[in-house]
Amino acid sequence: MTGRVLLANTAAVAMVTLSHVGKLNAMSRAMWCELRGAFDSIRGSAGLRCVVVRGEGGNFCAGGDISEYADFRFEPASLRRFHEDEVWAALQAMLECPLPVVAAIDGQCMGAGVEIASCCDIRLAGISARFGAPIARLGFPMAPKEARLVVREAGWCVARQMLLEAAIFTAPDLLARGFLSRVVADDELQARTQATVARLKELSPQAARLNKQTLRALAAVANADARPCTMAGSPVPDGETDYAWADSPEHREGIAAFLEKRTPVF
Repeated sequence: MTGRVLLANTAAVAMVTLSHVGKLNAMSRAMWCELRGAFDSIRGSAGLRCVVVRGEGGNFCAGGDISEYADFRFEPASLRRFHEDEVWAALQAMLECPLPVVAAIDGQCMGAGVEIASCCDIRLAGISARFGAPIARLGFPMAPKEARLVVREAGWCVARQMLLEAAIFTAPDLLARGFLSRVVADDELQARTQATVARLKELSPQAARLNKQTLRALAAVANADARPCTMAGSPVPDGETDYAWADSPEHREGIAAFLEKRTPVF
């Protein structure tokens, strides 16, 4: 079972559901492709007013499907194709969506889940939701474009703690830090999501599309203004060497330890 991304359009709302039974909706490679396809389809659909992204069965998304990683992660070219042509292509399709996108987050929201949530305009969460990107335990970094996205939406301090400390944040933590729009009781998340959708449907669709255009343009300007810098003589990844660590011992050990359910030795 590789998981699915389900798309249902009803009453002017596109409902995108991450579904990977038994894996807390961890994103498989097939799911990344389906996520891109879902948002490509949404862009071409008339009459829609907003999008809701949610997870199935009480969790948003627990990260990537690590059971697939050994098939492609240990060679730079295949790792680059995964992040650039599959993951980033899906996230870019979300970012370019002309409609307001609402994330309804419950349970686990880790790694890929944080990245997907970062592409949404309004983020609602149940109070027991948990957030992080503890991939340092697996021996690899977040891809540069994905890290830039998380920094932009969650802030430098949160991103540093997630990536360097493998910190896990509560929903109230990230509400206070500006990543979440609202936090509600777990059993109120669906009702609050529906209320948010109802409010969005009452507003001007033209205004929504134009505001999304403006916000995308402002984000592009902010990215253009960010200048590469160096620290201790080490340049920011330049695109040519972003994935040179694919065959590193720590990368292999981190993934092997996870699959073998043991503590990694770095």
